[in-house]
Amino acid sequence: MAHNAAMRKALPLLLIAALSGCGGAIPAEQHASIQRSTQSFSPAPQTRQCLADLGTRQASFTPLPDEYYGAGCSTINTVRLLSLRSDDANLALTNLGPVTCPLAEAMAGWARYGVDRAARQVLGSPLVRIETMGSYNCRDVAGTERRSAHATANAIDVSGFDLADGRRITVRGDWRSGAPQVRQFLSVIHTSACRRFGTVLGPNYNAAHADHFHVEVSASTFCR
Repeated sequence: MAHNAAMRKALPLLLIAALSGCGGAIPAEQHASIQRSTQSFSPAPQTRQCLADLGTRQASFTPLPDEYYGAGCSTINTVRLLSLRSDDANLALTNLGPVTCPLAEAMAGWARYGVDRAARQVLGSPLVRIETMGSYNCRDVAGTERRSAHATANAIDVSGFDLADGRRITVRGDWRSGAPQVRQFLSVIHTSACRRFGTVLGPNYNAAHADHFHVEVSASTFCR
């Protein structure tokens, strides 16, 4: 009992250390947010390891307490992902709710090694922001009675990318009708997503995905 109590007291410091290990000092307001979020729950060892790994990727995030909403919807082992990191800069995110820690870690790797590097190599400009249509949503897969991975915060819908030179690239606007280099960029990052996420769905899958990439951590592998 004493060991568990000690771990609960030490956890905020462990998380802060993980976050700041490669990314420098954490702003005071984020420090306070981490402390508030970790006072009410004690993640399992596997979760603590994932949070530490996410910190080494220099992601900025806040751990969230587990929530059960019923009807197959929950946010377990989730974080509030504030920004990611490229080789030399922070990458902003839009419209993102809770995401599972493994999903956040996969997203961090894809953003840096898949999206940003492709933007530099194919388009000649670094990535500055990833636009999303959200993550957690208590709903079924369209046209079925099966819960979506969004219902457990295990999927993100990625809709666009902002570059340092001012260009904004969207899945809806550029997948089929963009300039050749832009279409190549989207094809390259779609392929790289398939190497990091279990399930990736895009415009070639169906009309419901004409405006975004659905990226999901799953045991199965499906890329379309």
